[in-house]
Amino acid sequence: MKPLEGRKIVCCVGSGGVGKTTTAAALALSAAMEGKRALVLTIDPARRLANSLGLKALGNAETLIDPSHLAEAKLTVRGEMWAMMLNLKRSWDELVRRNARTAEQAQAILDNKLYQTLSTAMAGSLEYIAMEKVLELYSSGRFDVVVLDTPPTSNALDFLHAPDRVLDVLDNNAMRIVLGPMLKAGRFGLRLLAAPSGLVLRTLARFTGSDFLRDLAAFMMAFEGMYEGFKERAANVKALLSSPQTGFVLVTSPNPLTTQEALFFHRALERDGIRTAAVVVNRVQRDPRRHGGPDNLAALREALQLAQIKDENRLAERLCETLTEQAILADLDRREVERLRDTLRGVPLFTVPRLRKDVHDLAGLWQIGEYLGGE
Repeated sequence: MKPLEGRKIVCCVGSGGVGKTTTAAALALSAAMEGKRALVLTIDPARRLANSLGLKALGNAETLIDPSHLAEAKLTVRGEMWAMMLNLKRSWDELVRRNARTAEQAQAILDNKLYQTLSTAMAGSLEYIAMEKVLELYSSGRFDVVVLDTPPTSNALDFLHAPDRVLDVLDNNAMRIVLGPMLKAGRFGLRLLAAPSGLVLRTLARFTGSDFLRDLAAFMMAFEGMYEGFKERAANVKALLSSPQTGFVLVTSPNPLTTQEALFFHRALERDGIRTAAVVVNRVQRDPRRHGGPDNLAALREALQLAQIKDENRLAERLCETLTEQAILADLDRREVERLRDTLRGVPLFTVPRLRKDVHDLAGLWQIGEYLGGE
């Protein structure tokens, strides 16, 4: 894809069910075909990507796509294609172990009940760890391009601002003031603390329970000394997202609701100083009459007769009705694509037609990649 030339990071964003995972994989495959060392990072737990790449499963480590699988699909790849599926809990645990000052500090965090909940259920935790992983892969220099299949969300700000929300939880000054007596008690004091002291803490304990407050205090104490590292990496992520090294690809379908969401994403990116590199409209209905051929009842009956197919059970009439319906759908999709193109003037737009079957192999991914490779 021309607009992505020179990019080191490609983020495929959009609402759920529009083909982000497939688009991300197709872009990574295209980069590998061009001779690059490309990695597609997905958060899709359905394992559709693994099946399409000829793998039994994907894990939280980079996996090289066996060249024999590519050869079976009759693809000549000059580079390498890698893939991995983000495991939320494992990625958080690895991040903690990698950045803790000591093994004891890491274990204290991993054993904390509040951390175990926050690392899997907190809003923004998936988005944050995805960008941490992208930053890690980018900084390693092992790949020429990393293509990220972002979490499905109806709000682009959830993805862009996840680092801020996570940091607010990890380094909350107001909570530190409230928990001051418990934090000052230290680890030994926490074990002896039968109930929270102080009016504010006692009031909070009525709603949350003393155990929760002790877990929260222990959690914040265990993270001491790591906040600055998280802040620094969050700033690096923001800088990377808005740099020329990163390209954002909006993925949508010709459905009016999803195109409206795509426009919302575009505006949200602009507010954050990020330019949309390209738009991909998936599953666009093709006009069955675009190549000519019989397009009315009389012509269809004649075509059936020439093909020696009996016109039984109103076959010609039903074929004519189907052609008309498909043509109407194609026209509706065409108008929606044109509306999107007019609204996003200056943003390259690519269309991928509705294929005859779902993409579940490398050949199908390459077929999509060819539609994305044009001007």
